[in-house]
Parts: sequence; C-alpha cells; structure tokens
Amino acid sequence: MAEPSKVIHIRNVGHEIAEADLLQLLQPFGNVSKIVMLRAKNQASSLSVILPAMPVAARGRNVYMQFSSHQELTTDQNSHGRNSDQESEPNRILLVTIHHMMYPITVEVLHQVFKAYGYVEKIVTFQKSAGFQALIQYQSLQEAMDAFGALHGFHKPIIAYRTASKGLSASYAQMGRAAMITAAFGGTLPPGVTGTNERCTLIVSNLNTDKINEDKLFNLFSLYGNIVRIKILRNKPDHALVEMADGFQAELAVHYLKGAVLFAKKLEVNYSKYPNITSAPDAHDYTTSSLNRFNSNVIKNYRHCCAPTKMIHISALPQEITEDAILNHVSEHGSVVNTKLFEVNGKRQALIQFESEEEATEALVSKHATSLEGNTIRISFSQMQSI
Repeated sequence: MAEPSKVIHIRNVGHEIAEADLLQLLQPFGNVSKIVMLRAKNQASSLSVILPAMPVAARGRNVYMQFSSHQELTTDQNSHGRNSDQESEPNRILLVTIHHMMYPITVEVLHQVFKAYGYVEKIVTFQKSAGFQALIQYQSLQEAMDAFGALHGFHKPIIAYRTASKGLSASYAQMGRAAMITAAFGGTLPPGVTGTNERCTLIVSNLNTDKINEDKLFNLFSLYGNIVRIKILRNKPDHALVEMADGFQAELAVHYLKGAVLFAKKLEVNYSKYPNITSAPDAHDYTTSSLNRFNSNVIKNYRHCCAPTKMIHISALPQEITEDAILNHVSEHGSVVNTKLFEVNGKRQALIQFESEEEATEALVSKHATSLEGNTIRISFSQMQSI
C-alpha cells in the first residue's frame, strides 16, 4: 500500500458513475480540489483529506480506495481542476460558480434555472475559495452546451415579489425565472418590456363577434405564455378577459399583440382592473390543457416570441404529409405566397408564407391544434422574412 497522501486512487469506477457522484461521495470527508477521471481504466483519482476505512458504493457499484503514489494532481486536458482557469473538453456536467451572492442559492433555485435547457439528472453544491459552486449534470452533452451558451457569464437578476407574505421561496422562484427569461432574449428584454409587471389578467377589445371564440383567443395568446382562463363578456361580446400564468407573460402579450389585426378588426390589448378571472361556467378554464405551450421547451418558446408575421410554422405533421394537403388545410384563410416542407430530427414541419400578417394570424388562430390526417398540428409565427 502506498504511503499516506492527499491523493486517493479509486478503482472500479464504471462509466455510469459521473464526477458529481464521486464529489458527493467524498465531500463528507473533506474539501475536494481536483478530480481526474481515467475513463479508459474505469478509475478516477481525487484529492481528499480522509480515507474511508472500507469500500463504499456509488450508483450501486462498490468502489475501492487507496492512497496514490502521487502527492499532487496536475491539471491537463484530461483533468478537471476546480480552481483552474484551464478549459476542459465539453461534457454533460457543468461547473457553476456564483460570485457576489445577495441571497442563499439552493438546489431548487439552480434546478429552476437550469431545467429550462434540458433534463437535469443531478445537482451537487459546495463552497470553495472561488465562491459558491455547483456541479450540474445533464442527460446529454447538447443540453449542457445549450445551458453553457445561454448562462455563461450571465448576471442573474433578482425580481422579488412586493408582497412580503409570499416569502423567500417566491423570491427564489422569481429569481430563477428572471434569469431564464432574460437569457432566452439574449440578455436583454424587448424594448418596453420590464419583466417586473405583476398584473396577469388582460382585457381584449374590438373583437369580431361573428368569428371569435375562447379557443381562438387561446391559440393566439398562448404564443406568449400559459393561459389560465378566458372569458368573453356577455354584456360586451366584443370584449374578453384573458388571464395569463404570470405578469411577465401578460406583458409579452400586450407588447406583441396591441394593434394586431384579427378577422378584420384591430385588437386593443390592455391590463384589466381584475387580478384574475373567477372560475365560472362562462369562463373557459385552460389550466390543465396540454395545449399550453410553456409547459415544456420554455426557453425555446420565449425565444420565438414575436408580433404576428406573414409566415407561420407548422409542426407535429404526419410523416407522409404532402404540401398539397397542408395547403388544402390552411389556404381558405388567405393567399399563400410560398411553402416549404422539411424535416428536423426526423419530424416533418412546414413554413407557409401568406400575403399579409392578418391572413397568417387568421390561419394560426383557426387551425392551431386542429387535426390533420390524424395528427394534432401546432402552429406558431415564424420570424423568417422569406422562404
């Protein structure tokens, strides 16, 4: 057996065991400053200060430890130095360092921020001389790279609720949401959008009473956030209340839809004096609707937010669909200038360009979530100018 050393050699480290697992295993015994993974040999080395007296388990596998003949670990391209400025090869585990923390950061807050970029398998937090750090392990390399690209060097704003009774947990949730949203817009919110609005319910007026209904309003407003309820007013049928899931999503809807033309009527979209829509038979409830777009791919959906355009994007199409079938489905709403049928990751999608934003908007509100050859299609506006 080697002489006592700060370096521990670990055997029987399978490929299912990640750096985060080893860190979690070793942390109770002292600070870990470097880990070198020797994947070709199913081994790893780690700096620690106390050696456990017997084999311990990681992910159901017994790993065996002994002192290494090395007194120090050098950080090269195959190692992960926690306080080093050297960059390692991209992998699915991110080392996150947070400087100048104004509030405690919990695992829940980190999960709220990082889950927007993919499935987070594990989070381990620890305190080092460099500051508060965490290892975030994603399911795939691409998810980790997406998160790195969006959040590296990002300053996390804190938007706290003004109602103190909602407590710190609400502030944590808002902090994570604010970071996620601002990152989605490239670090800067659209002009005029503050991110601090707390009013969730909107009043929409000048509706075409002959053609509008709650589901069509849902199809349009759900582009900017999840919908709670929608109610067309009985005493003012050209007016409707739309309750969004939160104030930021309501702010996006006002920003992008004020002045939009729908069924030959120019919409007025403003904040309502009512904080929410009371559950009632004449209020359509969408809280459990699978058609709410922001239950998944949140970052992607925020990134695609825009005012109505002449181009619609159709996804969830049948694999054998033809351009003619798509045109037959949507062309009643206006003059189609151009079309493009294509495939992304094995899934059929289409771009349809109309002559005007009004025609594209009518097609979207009328045909989103309708059935086409057995598939429930999804439609959004495309920011592309031409095909």
